[in-house]
Amino acid sequence: MRPEPAGPAAVRVLAIADTDSYLKWSAATLDALPHSWESSQVLIHNPVMPSQAQIRAATGRPVEVMSHTALVRRIRRTCPDLVLLACTGPVVATLTANRVFWGRNRPVLVSGLPGISVPATHRAVAARAGCDLLLVHSKREVAELGEVAAWRAPRLVIGLASLPFLPNRAPRIPTDSLAYNVVFGAQAKVPVERADREQILLALADVGSAVVKLRAWFGEQQTHRETRSYPEILEGLVAQRRVSAGAVAFVGGSMHDALCTARGFVTVSSTAALEAIAMDLPILIISDFGVCAEMINLVFEGSGCLGTLNDLRSGRLSRPDPGWMEANYFHRAEDNDWLEQLRGVFEVRAAGQLPGRPRLNISLRQRVRWRVRLIIPRLWRQLSKSRVQWRKFGVGGIRSGLVWANQRTLVQRLPR
Repeated sequence: MRPEPAGPAAVRVLAIADTDSYLKWSAATLDALPHSWESSQVLIHNPVMPSQAQIRAATGRPVEVMSHTALVRRIRRTCPDLVLLACTGPVVATLTANRVFWGRNRPVLVSGLPGISVPATHRAVAARAGCDLLLVHSKREVAELGEVAAWRAPRLVIGLASLPFLPNRAPRIPTDSLAYNVVFGAQAKVPVERADREQILLALADVGSAVVKLRAWFGEQQTHRETRSYPEILEGLVAQRRVSAGAVAFVGGSMHDALCTARGFVTVSSTAALEAIAMDLPILIISDFGVCAEMINLVFEGSGCLGTLNDLRSGRLSRPDPGWMEANYFHRAEDNDWLEQLRGVFEVRAAGQLPGRPRLNISLRQRVRWRVRLIIPRLWRQLSKSRVQWRKFGVGGIRSGLVWANQRTLVQRLPR
């Protein structure tokens, strides 16, 4: 059963997402809102748009794709009560800099972080300083992000919410559990080195019935850019005869579907580990490449689930410590306070006391760069692809001249 409404009885909600992971989180968050609220989901056109297949895997809701300018016009015309900014930090900062979000009667602005946000970063908070409420998903995140927000974004309220896409029940495991796969959750950012990724694939090949769950197929975009894809690396290993063809399979689609046919889950730091835990699957967080902020796996210290590639080969997967679960994403539902926090923000809005124009502690150059990225996303993608060639031929100033010259004039001319 959904909670009772916080604030007005009939709230109009507009959710804006920009990438595959944020779209998944956005749609699930909308589903967690009171049933009487009216909601719609849009994707803002940007250089890393998800494909139609990724959109279908993320949500069953209708999703409208809109340009930056069209989206601002829609907000000005429809005046939603709440805007859920389910976007990466640069897009959130760009949107909250629009005048449509500066008035005292503006919409309530809610943002959030769709996965693991430990350790807390100043950049993530600073980019969302123009919002009213930030949703995070563990008691540890509340403490760490709250400490950063206290001086980087004092107007920002931190709300605790359960990760909305975590499943509520475990999958049915057949008697012959070996018939099911060990699923590896691939990530774009970690590990960085090709040799490390090769070691992961070689270990998975030794396991048997191993599947790599991809975030994006060739040509698709994802939240973070991936320079060394696992299918490409496996082709190289096969060509070198270090592994046989078909030793490791690849799947796309939703993570939930992949986990329903899994006997265990392995990753370096993917948020999908939390989905696996919720489905009562044993997991392994690979520690061979380090346990640190760069590997995005510090949060798993003390979980009892850290292990090595040799553990993977031996089938030593674990279930997490209950104390760790309570502090990290598996707290009791009654501990969630985000709807109560949201009710308080609505009361401030009803009194006409919402803060006006935010003070963004972000350079003018960075703000211009982020805005241009949204206004001309296709050209920006081509410029980004050409970056290496420009540097090679010594004409890197071309891009700088196009984007950064006359910055203050450009800011004034950009549509609000």
